Amino acid sequence: MGTYVYAITAADHPLNLDGIAGVGDPAAPLRTVRAKGLTAVVSDAPESLRAKRRDLLAHQGVQSRLMADGAVLPMRFGLVGGDDEQVAAVLEEQHDSYTARLEEVGGRLEYHLKVAREEDDLLREIMRESDEVRRLNDRTRRSPGAHQDKMALGELVAREVQARQERTGSELVERLAPAAERSAVAEPTKTHFLNVSFLVPRERAAAFSEAVHKEAGRRGDAYTFSLHGPLPPYSFV
Repeated sequence: MGTYVYAITAADHPLNLDGIAGVGDPAAPLRTVRAKGLTAVVSDAPESLRAKRRDLLAHQGVQSRLMADGAVLPMRFGLVGGDDEQVAAVLEEQHDSYTARLEEVGGRLEYHLKVAREEDDLLREIMRESDEVRRLNDRTRRSPGAHQDKMALGELVAREVQARQERTGSELVERLAPAAERSAVAEPTKTHFLNVSFLVPRERAAAFSEAVHKEAGRRGDAYTFSLHGPLPPYSFV
């Protein structure tokens, strides 16, 4: 049985974990591992651990409670060390790095933003603005058997879609950046062309949410903005 790691904090961080239990069924009691001015909040690791809702909520619950009292380095779900001694050894070995990261995320929250756009709206824009797309589209309509033109049209539209989504994503990140401290762009999803996290000072959280709301209104109904947070700063540790 290994040691399941939830988060790392400074040694003087309050540990108000009464009523909070860890992952597993039955839920594992929490404990701490301390070394060189750092504390890891841990529990015994279950025999088999999967990303079930109960365990995900337990993992996040521990981190949320810790975040309420100060800077936390949240560990990804499922991180297991060999034992407490191994966890302590890592705290000692990575002390300087962990301490620097705690200073970076102190008083800051993560917000995760995904943005999608209606496909028909984007295709209408491409048809309206691209002379070459209109030309090829007209040729394929007049000659339904023109397979080369159909292939060329499909490839051109795909390139236009990607280029416009990348450009719009960059514009959105640039417009929201002044309301945040840092950003981390991840790979787009199948349905969202923008998948980005922002590190936001706690005192600017309301202003950041308002900036996202205003940008969504400016873009119109063809866009869907999905903002999640505040979250532990996974993307910045």
